[in-house]
Formats: sequence, C-alpha cells, structure tokens
Amino acid sequence: MKLCALLLFVAAPLFLKGQSYTSYFTGNQSNITTIPSGGTCLMGGASESDEAMIWFLEQANGGDVLVLRASGADGYNDYFYSELGVNVNSVETIVFSSAAASFDTFVHDKIAGAEAIWFAGGDQWNYVNYWRNSPVQDLINSAISDRNIVIGGTSAGMAILGEYYFSAQNGTISSTAALNNPYNANVTVDNTPFLNIPFMENVVTDTHYDSPDRRGRHVAFMARIATDYGANPKGIASEEYTAVCVDTNGIGRVFGGYPQYEDYAYFIQTNCELQDSSPETCEAGSNLVWSHNNAALNVLKVPGTTTGEYYLDLNNWETSNVDAWQKWYVINANLGTVNSLAPNCSVNIVETKSNLWYGPNPTADNVSITSDESVLRIECYNLFGQLVIAEKGKKEISMQHLESGNYILRVITQTGEKRIPVVKIN
Repeated sequence: MKLCALLLFVAAPLFLKGQSYTSYFTGNQSNITTIPSGGTCLMGGASESDEAMIWFLEQANGGDVLVLRASGADGYNDYFYSELGVNVNSVETIVFSSAAASFDTFVHDKIAGAEAIWFAGGDQWNYVNYWRNSPVQDLINSAISDRNIVIGGTSAGMAILGEYYFSAQNGTISSTAALNNPYNANVTVDNTPFLNIPFMENVVTDTHYDSPDRRGRHVAFMARIATDYGANPKGIASEEYTAVCVDTNGIGRVFGGYPQYEDYAYFIQTNCELQDSSPETCEAGSNLVWSHNNAALNVLKVPGTTTGEYYLDLNNWETSNVDAWQKWYVINANLGTVNSLAPNCSVNIVETKSNLWYGPNPTADNVSITSDESVLRIECYNLFGQLVIAEKGKKEISMQHLESGNYILRVITQTGEKRIPVVKIN
C-alpha cells in the first residue's frame, strides 16, 4: 500500500522550459502500455456528454490519457481519472503557452506514451498555429496510425479533426456573414495537411450547432471546399452536449440527452443524386447560391441518446437506423431546409428533362402535375421513407385522406424523375 501511495500523484502544476507549457498530472507515475481500441469522439462543446466520455476512456483500455490544450488548466484530470468510473492509468494535461512547447522532448514523450489524446476547447487557431508542421503533428498522426490510439476533442478541439478545417485564423464568422460572402476574410477553410484521422476524409466539422445557429456558415465552408479544391465535401456537426463517437469500423454513434433534451448531430453531404452538385454561385463579394431546385445537400439529423443507439455508417454515409433525412439549400444567402427521403447514392438518379409544374402546394386535396411529356408514375412518401400512395399513368394524385404534414412526391417521366416536397393541410 505504501508503494502504491508513492506512485499515485494528484494534479499539480509543473512549470517547465520557460513557461512554454504547464503540466498537470493525476494517477500512476509509472507509464504502462495497453492496446487501445481506437476511434474518434467529436464533442460539440458546453458540458461533455458523460456517456460519450465513458466511450472515449474505454477505448484506451486502461492506458494513459493525455489532454492537450492552449488555455485553461486541469479541469479534465479528476473528471477523466475518477468521476466517470472507468479505470485509466493516468491523466495528464499539458497547457501550451507558445509554439515552443511543440519542440520539447517532454511533450514528445508524453504523446508517445499515451493511449488516448483529448483536445480541449479554446481557440483552434492556437492548435493549428502551434502544432501544424511540428513534431507534435507527426507524433499524433503516428500514434493514430501505428498504435491505434483513441482521439477526440470538444469545441475548438473538434474543429481540427476533419481533413478540412475552419482554422479561425482571422477570428470567428457568423452564418449570416458567411452566406452573404463565402469569401469573407474570416472564412478561413484550410486543407493544409494536419491531422490524419480515419473516416474524416473530405470532412469539415462544426460545433455549438444550436448556440448560435451555425448551419449556414458550415454550408459556406462546404461550398468553399467544393469550389476551391474541387472536392466532394462532407460535414459533421454536433450540438452542445452532443457527441459523435466513431469506432474503427466507421460506425458513428451519437450520444446526448435525447429525448429529454433536443440533442442532435448532423451529417451533411452533397446530393449524390445530382449529376453536378457544385454551388451555382460561390464567389467573392456575392451571396452564396447553392440550391439545385432546393435539393443541394442531403442531411441526416440524428438524435443523441445516453446509449448511443442511433448511428450513421461513415463507410457509405447512407446506412442508418434513423430516417430523419432533410434537403438543405441556399438561395441568395438564405438557408432553407425541407424534410426528405433517404438518398440512394448507389445510383445516380437522372433528373427528368421535362418541363414540369405542380400545384397547389400546400394542398388539402389533390396535387396536379403539368408536364410536356408523359408522366409514367407518381409516388407519395411520408417522412419515414414509406410509400403511401402510387398512381400510374396519371397527372394527378389525391392526398385527401392523408394526415397533415410534409410529404415527398416522386414524379417519374419518360426521361427521368423529379422529387417534390409537398405540404398537406386540413
């Protein structure tokens, strides 16, 4: 017992190397080596989801947890070490005060010995500025690829986990400002190689999604990626108190307090059913236009629960046990959303060449289709993707007996198809 007492250390600041960093240590001073289970945890900010943090710690398999941050102190030490009921060997927080710490061998040794690394909140530009193109970047990437450590972050710490990232080099940006001019000087979206994390290819993350509303600026980030880099961007976003935990098989489970609280994560992708999904207008000094007939982006809104039972498979960005799909679009700097069917990304749906009109919408009864070619079939789907009505060889469909709410009409013509959002009223 006396020996164990000597090996256990409570968090206390250790000031080294001209104050380029401060270290706080809790736990067993003797480093141990375990085989971590890997994965990534993306936390949206505010207070952490305890269940997501338990998932994160369990992936370390009893090893050593390292918290890296550029502000604050030892707030994670006791929380990770003793408050969540998961056995870990130690928790150490290193607070960087300058880029000089990135070249210190003490820091390098700590990264090399960690089975889990957590990035705290703060200012993500400090992380990018301090760590990019330094030994810290190389050691973290090596720990992920060679030792399969688990990695994660909250707020600013989540913001740096995608292949593309909003660096905040010039400060933050609101949704309104980003949509009014996606080339605003504060829209600093970067793809300079930084962290290489599985299943984060082409992904840009965003956080605090509900406070304030950051959906618009996130879409602007994706528009810049599509325009500047010719990439097919994807977005992962977490509301506050919500986390996405991605295992090594690519299953992204969402943790939070739903249904008691409105805690959601969002998975955003360009509409795979379009032959060209790039923004119509994305240029300096102009409002962003990214509409494609109100169908530019496919979005899955996933509730976060204490058990993390709801998920999206990031191998294909389609397979999920949630049917809450939406279409997002931007017209003259205004973000619009409409409930939608699940996308079918295995095939590229050919949009009809017909000139097609429909109405009335909203409707209490019938919806009529006017087309300059034959309408082969009209299908009506509810928000769960279930077919509720089908009419063959007609240009009208009756919705009179349906409950009020949102529906999708799938109109199939000789040359392709078109999907139309319709609101049923009483």
